[in-house]
Amino acid sequence: MSRPTIRTVAAHAGVSKSLVSLVLRGSSSVSDEKRAAVEHAITELGYRPNLSARSLTQRRTDIVGVLLNDLRNPWFVDCLEGMNSVLQEQDLKMFLADGRLDRSSDSSFVRSFMDLRLDGLALVGTRTPTPTILEAARTIPTVVVASRDLDLPGVDVVANDDAMGTALAIDHLVALGHTRIAHLAGTGAVANIRAASYRAAMAEHGLDRFASVVPSGMTEDDGYAAASAILDGTDAPSAIFAVNDIVAIGAMTACKERQISVPEDISIVGYDNTSLAGLRHVWLTSVDNATYELGRLAATALVGRISDAAAPGTLTLIPPSLQVRGSTAAPH
Repeated sequence: MSRPTIRTVAAHAGVSKSLVSLVLRGSSSVSDEKRAAVEHAITELGYRPNLSARSLTQRRTDIVGVLLNDLRNPWFVDCLEGMNSVLQEQDLKMFLADGRLDRSSDSSFVRSFMDLRLDGLALVGTRTPTPTILEAARTIPTVVVASRDLDLPGVDVVANDDAMGTALAIDHLVALGHTRIAHLAGTGAVANIRAASYRAAMAEHGLDRFASVVPSGMTEDDGYAAASAILDGTDAPSAIFAVNDIVAIGAMTACKERQISVPEDISIVGYDNTSLAGLRHVWLTSVDNATYELGRLAATALVGRISDAAAPGTLTLIPPSLQVRGSTAAPH
């Protein structure tokens, strides 16, 4: 059986094709009687609008593309919930792609979004600004979320105030009495801001000589490896500030394997305040970067960008807070 078309619906309802189009667009100029007839025909025939055809005629798909950095990190799930709360209100749907397995696939996903002529694009998390991504940002209404890797005139950036969040973490550890505080640094523009802010915060407290930035990645394995290296060294710190919660959990595992107690022997602070940080057996002190609110503001910015693509790009930084739990205490 062939798929029903708009012509089929019109014939079944006894109306014109243009009237069916008006009903599908939600026009108020259609009488209740005609609207009911069209809606009954749509239901009875199982008609579904052709998205490609509609996008050509209306120049809208009512869909936005969302490219994530790593869906394994629960931070991204919380952010998506915030975004979706706004997109649903605007009757916008989301096409989701996760480029974590292969960074080269980022450009492939973005090309697909461009081919589908989606209404907007959200780039969530740290990523390399490839030529394809830069082209998309210049041609599709785009918002960059929780990243500082793209700096283009017509792109909105919604991110956390990472300098403030880092200062909150270091201030907390120093107030507890820690001086030898190591930082497990990640990769990308946001991680670089946190590393630079860590150095600045240590200097602010007169602890320059104790500052130690240990290269890491952004995963649990990265945190485990980086923490293992410093814990097995000759001058282990009394506290660790990790670039994110996932890296912090990797550091906690390294401590546990060495029978180093957290927080009795060493304090650990994460960043992002993900759902993992609040698990009772983890109970990680972490910088809360208001993830849900960040996602909500990012989606709001994207809706505005779709309405006015020519507006100047904006930078919105959300103030963080510190969620103190059981992974930090005064040093021995």
